[in-house]
Formats: sequence, C-alpha cells, structure tokens
Amino acid sequence: MPRLLGRYRRTKETKETKEYSGPGIFEDRGREPGLTGIRSLRPYLSYRACHSNPVKWAQSLPCKEIEIQEERAHAGDDEGERLWEPLTYLHTPSTFPSVLLLALVTQVLMLENGLLRTPPMGWLAWERFRCNIDCDQDPKNCISERLFMEMADRLAQDGWRDLGYVYLNIDDCWIGGRDAKGRLLPDPKRFPHGIAFLADYAHSLGLKLGIYEDMGKMTCMGYPGTTLDKVELDAETFAEWKIDMLKLDGCFSTAKERAQGYPKMSAALNATGRPIAFSCSWPAYEGGLPPKVNYTLIANICNLWRNYDDIQDSWKSVLSILDWFVKHQDVLQPVAGPGHWNDPDMLLIGNFGLSYEESRAQMALWAVLAAPLFMSTDLRTISPQNIDILQNPLVIKINQDPLGIQGRRIFKSKSQIEVFKRPLTNGASALVFFSRRTDMPYRFHSSLLELNFPKFKVYEGQNVFTGDIISGLKSETNFTVIINPSGVVMWYLYPVKSLGDLHADVPFVRTQE
Repeated sequence: MPRLLGRYRRTKETKETKEYSGPGIFEDRGREPGLTGIRSLRPYLSYRACHSNPVKWAQSLPCKEIEIQEERAHAGDDEGERLWEPLTYLHTPSTFPSVLLLALVTQVLMLENGLLRTPPMGWLAWERFRCNIDCDQDPKNCISERLFMEMADRLAQDGWRDLGYVYLNIDDCWIGGRDAKGRLLPDPKRFPHGIAFLADYAHSLGLKLGIYEDMGKMTCMGYPGTTLDKVELDAETFAEWKIDMLKLDGCFSTAKERAQGYPKMSAALNATGRPIAFSCSWPAYEGGLPPKVNYTLIANICNLWRNYDDIQDSWKSVLSILDWFVKHQDVLQPVAGPGHWNDPDMLLIGNFGLSYEESRAQMALWAVLAAPLFMSTDLRTISPQNIDILQNPLVIKINQDPLGIQGRRIFKSKSQIEVFKRPLTNGASALVFFSRRTDMPYRFHSSLLELNFPKFKVYEGQNVFTGDIISGLKSETNFTVIINPSGVVMWYLYPVKSLGDLHADVPFVRTQE
C-alpha cells in the first residue's frame, strides 16, 4: 500500500498486562491520572486497552496492551504499523485502506445538521435511576414507559419546558432485543406500547425524546448494541420512531470500530431525513485529548460529546470533572460552539450528594462552561430550593447565550478562590467567583481590570442568584464579594457608558452572600 508523507504513529506490543480486579471493575493502572470508568460497575475501556468485546462480566480478563508511540516516518518506510495523523488521531491499523479513510473523512466533514445551536437542556434518566429494571418491586422508579411519561408530565406542567428543558432522554437498559429482521425492540414488559408511542407522547407535550445505544456488541449494561453492520438499520429505526436525539456510548467496542462507527452513524442519522441530534461518547473512550482525539473531526460529526468520566452523585466527582476541564481548557474551549458542545455530564442538583452551595456552584459553573444542562433527578419530588436553582432564568440565559463561546478559568488565588469568565453577546460577560475553601465565607477583593476587562469602561448587571443590582461599576473600581465555602457568586455584566459619561453619584452595589 502506498505510504503518505506526514506524521505517523507506530504501534508495538508490550509485555504489560492488565486485569479486571473484580466483576465489572477494571484496575486503574497505567492510565492518565483521574481517568476512570465511563460507567460505574463496568469494565473501563480506555484508548490504551485492547479488549476485544468481552461478552460477559469476568473476575479477570487479561489482555495485551497496545502502546502508541509517535515518531516521524518517511515515505516508503514500511517499518511497523502506521497511521497518518492529520487524517485522524485514532488507532486505525495500517490494514485499513487509506483511500477509504480519506473518503470517510471527506464525507463526515460535510455532515453539519444545523441542530443544537445552543447547549441542549432537558432530563436524562441515568444518574438518578441507573439500570433499575425491577418493576415488580419498584414500579415507580424502574426504567419504564411509566417513568418517562411521568417525567414528561412534570417537564410540561412545572415550568421546565418553557425555560428550555425540552429533551426527555432514555439511557441504558431499555432494549428488549432484536426482531427477526434485526430491528431493535424495547423491553415488552416495561415499554408495552413501544418507543414510538413514547415519542408521540413527548411531542404532544412540546418535548423531544432522546434514546441511548452503544457502538459495540453490547451496551454498557449488557443489552444489544449497535455493531457496524447495524448502524444504518438502527438509524432508520430511530427515525421511524421519531427520536430527536441519540446518545451513542462506546462500551465493548474497539478503537477501530469506534473510528468507523461514529462517523458512520452520523452519516446514517442525516440520511434518514429526520433531525436527530447526535451525542457521542467517543472522545471519553480515547482519553479525551489529542492526539488520540481529533476534535475537528468530532465537532463535524457530533452535536455534543462526552470528554471525560461519568459523573457520580458527589462533590468530589464534580470537582474531578471541573479540574480536568480547567486543566485542558486550551484544547476544549476552541472546539465548542453553536451545534457542537463539550459535555461534562449531568447536573446532580436535586439528588443526594450535593449541598445547597455545591448545587448552586455546579449550576453556575456548567452554565459558564456552555455545557449541556441535563437534569437527572426525580422531578416528582424535587424540593422548591433545588427547583429555584435549576429554573433560575438568568443562569439559563447565560448558558443559552447564542454567541456560544465556552467560558474558562481566568484567575486562581492561593486563597483557593477561582474566577471563571464567559463572553456573551453584545459585549456582556458572566463571572463566577468560586471558593474551594471548606472553612468559612471568604471576602474576595478585586477589580474588573484585574480580571482582564478593558480600561475606562462602566458596567451594570445583576447578581445571578440574589438578584442584587450592580450599577456603575468602573473597570478600575475595587469590589468585594463574599463567597461561601464550596460556593459561588455569579455576576451577569454588560457595558453601559464610557468613564467620561458616567455621573459620579451612580452607585455600585457590593454583593454579600
């Protein structure tokens, strides 16, 4: 096969082996710090693993690891197996024809579907209800038609839909099998009327229905997956059911299968003629970063994508995800924008693991990161306090800003205070003052000039959570905010006058919380 000039990688086997330390728990050795499983209680399949579609949970599943080494290669050099990096950063063996790869990449670069011009908002089942399929003992909370219809009712009747929370998303554990023609079927006991019925019900309430599958032989919880030969059939099935979003996971798949399958599914969804937003877990299975992940390619085939770990119901998990996003913000921030979003995973607000301050912090930080806002809580029993956080109209306005620029951390102090900033339309900005302290409220002193705002400007705005008005704040004026432990103060600011036009008696309200 002809060799191409460019940057290549050579693969070679190593003697190191990895084993599962227990059923569904892969021992965390030799991976990037903090990179753990994409589902709890399931094998981790990272870009460095070489598992070949295990068909059942196992106490031990050793395999050889493929180590990827980068080096410069020359035209005609046949040593080792190589992949031309500019095409894709994925593990594609040299036996995969380069002509096909070129055709594939050329095709997927034209798959813009026009959807999700702002981050999607809605409700997703996984974090709160997981894979609870015991409808005999727990009929109200099992993954079933009843659960999704009741959540749809709450979205429509309790103000969520009107604020933008329009997606009702099924996650894993809905599949009952495939019929004689290979078409997916829902579990007949738990979804007796079928998925199309559920989609019609959601649409009748002004909602959209999302569904879940996996780019492998099985889903993460062991249900039938979408193998390469089933991609077009499953896409057609979802379109016939009037599905509005597909989340495609990556358990029990190889890097080569993912490299072919995700672009193939994107093309297949578009070919149905139905607008179906595409949520990809692909980057998370390749380590989340270049060179293993080509975000230019990802952004052209996916509307949103998971980059990192699954969130768990704890503040520690929120901080782990936030830390990873901040550490790699120079990579992640430029690829986000209208129609394609980094996804740090679901909102935990309303569940069991976060305090009130931590709940407000997650909401503010996810909004400033231009993250999808997918709740995963019981909307039938959520407290008024948590409703106020999730339904805060100014937080939602910031998250849904049409400019679509992802915010970033701009300041970190030794006092464990961090400042995040997101540029918004018409010269406005969102600021989040975030405290990692665990002792007592902290008085943070700064000025907008110190936070990279332009000189000689005057700003007005509002404290997002208290409603306090901010008026006449000059760039050079020192201000103080009081931030509770593990909490935030969030501001919405917009420029109003030049310094010369400002009347001296215009006040600035210092916010205290």
